[in-house]
Parts: sequence; structure tokens; C-alpha cells
Amino acid sequence: MSFDFTDKNVFVAGGTSGINLGIAMAFAEAGARVAVLSRSQAKVDAAVAKLSAAREGGQALGFAADVREHALVEAALAKTQETFGPLDVLVSGAAGNFPAPAMGISPKGFRSVVEIDLLGTFHVLRAALPHMRQPGGSIINITAPQSYVPMEMQMHVCAAKAGIDMVTRVGAMEWGPLGVRVNSISPGPIADTEGVERLAPTAELRALVADTVPLKRFGTVRDIGNCCLWLASPMASYVTGTVIAVDGGWGLGGASVSVAAMKKAFMGG
Repeated sequence: MSFDFTDKNVFVAGGTSGINLGIAMAFAEAGARVAVLSRSQAKVDAAVAKLSAAREGGQALGFAADVREHALVEAALAKTQETFGPLDVLVSGAAGNFPAPAMGISPKGFRSVVEIDLLGTFHVLRAALPHMRQPGGSIINITAPQSYVPMEMQMHVCAAKAGIDMVTRVGAMEWGPLGVRVNSISPGPIADTEGVERLAPTAELRALVADTVPLKRFGTVRDIGNCCLWLASPMASYVTGTVIAVDGGWGLGGASVSVAAMKKAFMGG
């Protein structure tokens, strides 16, 4: 089935590459006006060009800013509303990750991941709420299986993603009376993304990871985009405060097997 987001306004934080660009593209192809934000001006420019060309008459905005800087995020969201009107959909997906044992993560490295993922999510949601359509707005946070599956080599990410899921739940409680829904999507291993390249850099590791997924394959960027379209649509109008795993069942047990292999690959044991 197809979704129609004609005349809807969407903002995607981190929406210039990987899963988040795929989400932005899904909304643009469905007719939405889309704004994206990330740190790299070059990536922002490329994403805006691609989003504008996704559909005849497509409209896109882009902002080069770091989600750790609340004032810059706030300015981008205010400009988006000024240009497009109230936001119908907000997607917060900026993230950082690198594999390392807990004692191999510097305090600066731990803080960096938590600030990008967790603090960045808070900044985006806090800055966006005044610009959301009320009632009718939909907020989607991009989390990860690390939020509920403890993984070696990922202490920093587990902490940050677990925090995002609680931000989602509390946001759903506080903003539900305004008619704004807040949910999380937890992608599993998604093909052709930076996350997979970092955590499973060899063909051997990627094959092992795919084998630990109950569906026996990697997901696609479009799988995540499709879930976002559904979650932001009227079909999900009574869904809020949830964490939806789009991972082929990987979080049911395969994640632990994959991480054990990654630990061996990165640490030799």
C-alpha cells in the first residue's frame, strides 16, 4: 500500500545519510515537504538536492548544525515552521557509535556518544514541540537494540539508547494531552549503512550477523522508512509510547551471538 503525505511537513534530524536519509526520502516520495539537519554542509546540500528531486514539485530545506547545540537546533526548527508551517512529523535520528570494551572507551568518547544520541534527542524534541501540529503531531525517535539488549563493546551506546527509550515514554505521557504522539523505532542490522560497516566490517562478520537474524537477512533502509510512514499516519493514531523493533527478530537473541563474534574480531578473544 502507499501513504500520502501531500501538504505535510516533516523534519528529520540526522537526515542526510544512511537510515535517516532513507526515512527522509520515504516521506519526500510520499509528497511531504522535508527538512533535514546534520553537521556537514556538503551532506546537507546533497540531501536537499536529492529530496527535492524525489517527486515533481518537491520542497526541501537543509540545516548544517550539531544536535548537541540546542540553540542551533531551535533556530533550524523555527525556520522550518516559518517556511513550511507547523510540523506534522519529527524524526530524531542523529547518532554516534564505535565498538570498544568499556575500559577502552575514554571519558570523552563515552560523553560524545551520550551527548549526540541522548542529549541530542532531548534537544531536538524540546526545540520541536512548540512547532508541532497540536493535535496531530507525530514524533519518532530512532533507537537501537542496544537499548534493551546488553551488548559487550557497546556500553556507551546501550546507555544512550536506553535513555532515548525513556525519553520516548515520558514524552508520550506528557505530550499525549496535546495530541502529539511519541514513539521509537529500533532498527536491527540494516544493509549498506555506516553502522553495519563499523560493527561488521568484514564479509565474514556480515554473513555471521545475517545468520543470527531469525529472518536470515539484513534489513533495508526502506524497511525503516516504511515503518515511519505507517507510524506517522492516521493508521497508527492510537499508538504512542512504544518502541517498535524493525530488526527481523535480531533482538530476540541473535544480537548477543553477533556481538560475541564482533568481540572476537576486534579483540582477538
